Amino acid sequence: MKKLIIITSLALLLMIPINMVLNNNMEDETIAKGYREKAPKVIYWGSKGSVVKEAQQRLKDWGYYSGTVDGIYGSGTYRATREFQRRHGIGVDGIIGPGTAKKLGISLAESQGASGGVSRDDNVYLLARAIHGEARGEPYVGKVAVAAVILNRVENPSFPNSIAGVIYQPLAFTAVADGQINLTPDNESIKAARDALNGWDPTYGCSYYWNPITATSKWIWSRKKVIEIGKHWFGN
Repeated sequence: MKKLIIITSLALLLMIPINMVLNNNMEDETIAKGYREKAPKVIYWGSKGSVVKEAQQRLKDWGYYSGTVDGIYGSGTYRATREFQRRHGIGVDGIIGPGTAKKLGISLAESQGASGGVSRDDNVYLLARAIHGEARGEPYVGKVAVAAVILNRVENPSFPNSIAGVIYQPLAFTAVADGQINLTPDNESIKAARDALNGWDPTYGCSYYWNPITATSKWIWSRKKVIEIGKHWFGN
């Protein structure tokens, strides 16, 4: 009987860590799902498809776009969108989100019923996607640091004045160029986004970061390094 009790107790103890892992994974997915459901779809430089084609046609009909209506969001569509936004008093960032889509009279399938504004939850999830795409595998503080750089750019007059504008600025981030921005962020990336939005800046105000091993831009080496976090250097 004593042996049976001991074996049963050991089995229960072994099950606890497994249950904890399963519960944590379920919690992570629940949190991520909540943000996914609230985050509006946007189209930006590099996007392709019928929605882009519809936007191009509207912009062309109204004299903002003179290129080919090919469903590929390139430089011409970007410039036309910015001019359209400027003329209609919308935040000028070259991104077609719910507000711009409403003015254009087109539908963004995943954001039907969304308002023209951007909520904190929208920004948390978008920032988390950028973190996951750019800093996956970095230490937690390194993920917060990447988010802080994005937020510092928002406050810098040399960059777009919105989180979406900074992230989707043409050629600004590798994760946008190679599509990793569209990966589902994990719970740690979401937490890092919230921490950055709440004011934690491990970079001390930096507007740039780069990996010194993989960086190919000669210009980035003209930046003054402030701090190293994980594999990234942060500077201004």
